[in-house]
Amino acid sequence: MCGIVGCVLKENRDAAPILFRCISNLEYRGYDSVGLATFDNKINVKKAKGKIRDVNASLNLENMAGKYGIAHTRWASAGRPTDENAHPHLDEKGRVAVVHNGTLENYSKLKEKLIGEGHTFKSTTDTEVIPHLIEKHMDEGLDLEHALRKTVEMLKGSYAIVAMCEDEAGKIVATRKDSPLSLGFGKEGYFVASDTPAILEYARDVIRPREGEIAVLSKNGIEIHDENDKTIERKPSKITWTADMAKKEGYDYFMLKEINDQPLAVKNTLGQKNNMKRIINEIGDVKRVCFVACGTSYHASITGKYLIESLAGISCDVIIASEFKYSAKTWDEDTLVVFISQSGETADSMTALRQAKQTSHTLAIVNVAGSAMWEEADHVIQTQAGPEIGVAATKTYLGQLTAIYLLAAAISGNDKITEELENVPSYIEEVISKADEIKELSKRYNFVHNAFYLGRGFSYPIALEGALKLKEISYVHGEGYAAGELKHGPLALVDEDMPVIVIIPPGADYDKTLTNLEEVRARGASILAVGSEGNDDLKSKSKEMISINPKVTDIIAPLVYTVPLQLLAYYVTVEKGYNPDQPRNLAKVITV
Repeated sequence: MCGIVGCVLKENRDAAPILFRCISNLEYRGYDSVGLATFDNKINVKKAKGKIRDVNASLNLENMAGKYGIAHTRWASAGRPTDENAHPHLDEKGRVAVVHNGTLENYSKLKEKLIGEGHTFKSTTDTEVIPHLIEKHMDEGLDLEHALRKTVEMLKGSYAIVAMCEDEAGKIVATRKDSPLSLGFGKEGYFVASDTPAILEYARDVIRPREGEIAVLSKNGIEIHDENDKTIERKPSKITWTADMAKKEGYDYFMLKEINDQPLAVKNTLGQKNNMKRIINEIGDVKRVCFVACGTSYHASITGKYLIESLAGISCDVIIASEFKYSAKTWDEDTLVVFISQSGETADSMTALRQAKQTSHTLAIVNVAGSAMWEEADHVIQTQAGPEIGVAATKTYLGQLTAIYLLAAAISGNDKITEELENVPSYIEEVISKADEIKELSKRYNFVHNAFYLGRGFSYPIALEGALKLKEISYVHGEGYAAGELKHGPLALVDEDMPVIVIIPPGADYDKTLTNLEEVRARGASILAVGSEGNDDLKSKSKEMISINPKVTDIIAPLVYTVPLQLLAYYVTVEKGYNPDQPRNLAKVITV
């Protein structure tokens, strides 16, 4: 996911240093190139392939005259990472500059048509058609705002677009569809950004424009216009996190900081208990629940299925968001469809949400207030994890899980489970206190190429999440399996070179999981058990063991047993010399 920043300053100072600082705050998203455009009698552009610090060293991005401008970090989707493909992109005459997030499905046809009209292109990106279209419409007599509106009417796909033009000095325009965008109101000026942490240092009063609206930024403020040119009055939301919360606070990487943030994330999200009860009371009798999610949120949803079916006795489905359309016709007015997303902007989930609203009750569990799902779902619960900068989800995952436990408790009327949750933050703190032990353990996993994670029942999604964390940041192939499935094929891969991580908390599935452990042990596998402290029998049957407070039962294990697996993946990654905050080929928000 690319990063966008734009600003118009109130005072007579250059915008480039502020733009540079803001865009640097978006490095966590993953990117391959960076660029800035400012206006000082004309539009000036500096951009190149590479990391921000390297491009700045060669081009001096911070030293650009102009009181307003736009900036971008690009993650290649259409067109390879090159200097030419970096944003901002200009029109034929160099008077319109544009930055864009998303993917345009019909750009090839638009580009072909523009070339036929005499336009010349310098890049192989989809984005470059946008400034050319704006130029064309302005040549027809439209101002910048309406040229942008006419342009987006021609686009198919997803976009967040920010544009500026030499002919309308002191103005930036922005719009969005299926891609996040925030407007910031600050003491020094007015801002637009693809993600709030970019501008927190300068603006904490934020509005997130809705699809189809166009925001016009000037030194006098921000106006939002609907498709009929009507000015929209909307009160900004106050961002409660501080800029410091989005910084490392002394940790080597954001991921480690965010793992350490998890006790507080769980504790704060437990404060949503009454909100969840209120929502379920408003919905009334729920006869069926469906979770819709992607990636890590999908694993949280599997835990939700087990909880709701075991506590409430209600049928529950879990569907990957991109597959939702194939079963959308089976939902009705007695179905609650729950959407889980850290950003609240995930494109596949947004598409599914709009389908589900036609027939069923919808609930969004998101971490970002004012996000697209927040605006469109019938009901919303915000997890209280604060900003998560690392690409791999950690504290937002536990925040989602906590909200799901509250949902299951509200539907089932089981308050006992919420009482158990009160102890979870202290259990997590105990696990984090073993970080040095897990760090030492990780050195023995530095050279493995594959790993199995096994668990039953509530431990199965723990295995899936543990394997995902290992593969997405350390690039070690990890697979999570329901332990009972081992003998149906995967056991063929197990030998002395295959480490097997067995998640085995106390509970109804302990004995059967222990039998599975014995199966892989008999094949010579190196076993790392994650189980209860003081279980000497388990320890004797494993090569290594991570011990967890024995009071952690199987039903709340997903909130606690996940944490050592996060730490294991983190330390294996660091031991290999990789950056856990910026895994290759991945980005924080998937809107394409």
